[in-house]
Amino acid sequence: MKKFLSTIIASLFIVSFLFAGNPDRQGEAGAYELLMNPWARSAGLHTMNTANITGVEAMRLNVAGIGRINKSQFVLGNTTYLQGTDIRLNSFGLSQKIGKSGAFGLSLMAVDFGDINVTTTDQPEGTGATFSPSFFHLGLGYAHTFENKISVGVLFRAISETTANLSAFGFAIDAGVQYVTGEQDNFKFGISLRNIGSKMQFRGEGLSFQTASPNGLPYETAVNTRTSAFEIPSALNIGGSYDILFPSNRVTIIANFTSNSFSQDQLGAGLEYALNEMFMLRAAYKYTMGQGQNGGLEDPVYTGLSAGLSLEVPFKKGGDSKVGFDYAYRATNPWSGTHNIGIRLNL
Repeated sequence: MKKFLSTIIASLFIVSFLFAGNPDRQGEAGAYELLMNPWARSAGLHTMNTANITGVEAMRLNVAGIGRINKSQFVLGNTTYLQGTDIRLNSFGLSQKIGKSGAFGLSLMAVDFGDINVTTTDQPEGTGATFSPSFFHLGLGYAHTFENKISVGVLFRAISETTANLSAFGFAIDAGVQYVTGEQDNFKFGISLRNIGSKMQFRGEGLSFQTASPNGLPYETAVNTRTSAFEIPSALNIGGSYDILFPSNRVTIIANFTSNSFSQDQLGAGLEYALNEMFMLRAAYKYTMGQGQNGGLEDPVYTGLSAGLSLEVPFKKGGDSKVGFDYAYRATNPWSGTHNIGIRLNL
């Protein structure tokens, strides 16, 4: 089993180096909504709980955690992204145990940009019409757990970006490993590789326009333009967590490193406190390496701080079935932060 785990971890490292970027590539990727987190519980830890994330939310960070639930889980999420921009993330996910060791997961996320005014060269203030882009992701994942110690998972994601007359489509693959050890399974380690996939390119009628005939004749001709293909933002996450257990209480310490192919790498840590696994508080800080250089022009919108809380109530005393409510806040500069709310059902 140790040899198997070593092989999986080594493979993830090798693939990450093959797809790794460099500082010269920063800002060159597209489809950055793949890095947005629509789930409140992990957002409260700044999406850094690679080692101990479980269930539906694992499909956004480390797919290996899909199966670490009781039986079934359903989650609904709504995110006010960078409050003041009128952008929202709407999400739905489910995970289901299959047999003793397997688990299947499905996740959906849609980005709502609101109504955007149509402008033209002749009417730069707007024509009176509006449009709303549609960004949509569908993910299907599977995870397998070996002897309740090692979990491995893989997820396939379809990516769609469309406007009224332009569209782009692509595929991505996520893979991950989680390892659990300790006398009370209180030490966890995780590695995940995200968004390894095809290039995307916009196509459609929006790239055609009428212009004067090039030979000077008194009529217009149609011209078709082409856009350049762009890559999606791959990332490698390496994290660990440790549970300090007390009667009816738990304190979890997490640490995480993220290597981004098209942006600066990040390092962070966080804490989560749980009372009877019914009420939870969490907070984290994420630092972007190289932050503050070039006059701060390359600094991320998130300032580093995040916090959240959860409440889980069993349907009946002593039962495993619960309904939960999650909230998270991440500080930003500018705008007024990102707010996540979620409702979960554990069966």
